[in-house]
Amino acid sequence: TGRGSDRDIRHLELSLEGAGLDYEPGDALGVWIENPPALVQAIAEALDLDADAAVSHGGDTRTLRGWLGSKREITRLSRPFVAIHAAHAGSDALNRLLAPDQREGLTALMAQSQIIDLLQEHPGAWTADALVEALRPLQPRLYSIASSRKAVGDEAHLTVAHVEYRHGDALRWGAASHYLANREEGASLPVFIERNERFRLPADTSRDVIMIGPGTGVAPFRGFVQERAVIGATGRQWLLFGNPHARSDFLYQLEWQDALKRGELHRLDLAFSRDQAHKIYVQDKLREHGRELFSWLEGGAHLYVCGDATRMAKDVHATLLDVIAEHGAKSPEDATDYLNALQSQGRYARDVY
Repeated sequence: TGRGSDRDIRHLELSLEGAGLDYEPGDALGVWIENPPALVQAIAEALDLDADAAVSHGGDTRTLRGWLGSKREITRLSRPFVAIHAAHAGSDALNRLLAPDQREGLTALMAQSQIIDLLQEHPGAWTADALVEALRPLQPRLYSIASSRKAVGDEAHLTVAHVEYRHGDALRWGAASHYLANREEGASLPVFIERNERFRLPADTSRDVIMIGPGTGVAPFRGFVQERAVIGATGRQWLLFGNPHARSDFLYQLEWQDALKRGELHRLDLAFSRDQAHKIYVQDKLREHGRELFSWLEGGAHLYVCGDATRMAKDVHATLLDVIAEHGAKSPEDATDYLNALQSQGRYARDVY
């Protein structure tokens, strides 16, 4: 991202030399992360607990600092934890949010607040043992690999959105992206390969490929384009990318432009939502070029979608149904059957999160 962007997106390159790891385009890199030490200390202080006190759980004994640092989720709120803390805090406000008719309010709380915010805003007494037992185990984070092994050798590239925001006067981070953003050059990471067999390039290299990847969803398609260039695929490639601003948020701009010049990318459609009075998204570009899109699909193209599951992927799916119905002269039911058939044939794949 360039100057003036309200986002901080990093390109990371990791050496796999000597690691014995191999991957295919479409796979993800799993990263075992550690939570920010300052956040660990803040949680201990909010509960007046000794961070260096030993805590035994599940046959394992380590300090509270150790548990919170690398074994427990301390940034993501869950409904069970909110419920347990409501009891510890004797909070009427939290108990009201847990009522069945307050689902939207609870969802908003969990989206906007971290565990430290809950502990500070609704004080309650916890023991270190009870806290470790109540928190969920820390899970590895998965990132779509943004490279082709054939093109970059013993490396894996990632496209990481560094999550950083303010909650009142306090600075908050996404645990994984902050961990990655703060690694020094030359540092090592505990990683593994997460196979994604349902998100693979077509074995027939003469097949056309349509890639819909706004924001960091463009990551695996960088690997797709690299791979197809190295193996000499003859099928065409069409990328649809979107972000807020062309000047500051056009991820991998020079690479896509070079790929177009070299004939490794055959079509590039862009949707920069905030660069004009009315917002334009990738689904708007799908509608605009619906006739060509349907023609590519009829010609055997494979269709891929990567990125945000909550809104983008749903909107793109609905738009695809509309395009197929309109340009294929199909009923809504037949359009659904058409898209389902593509999916069952392995020609419509989604990697959404």
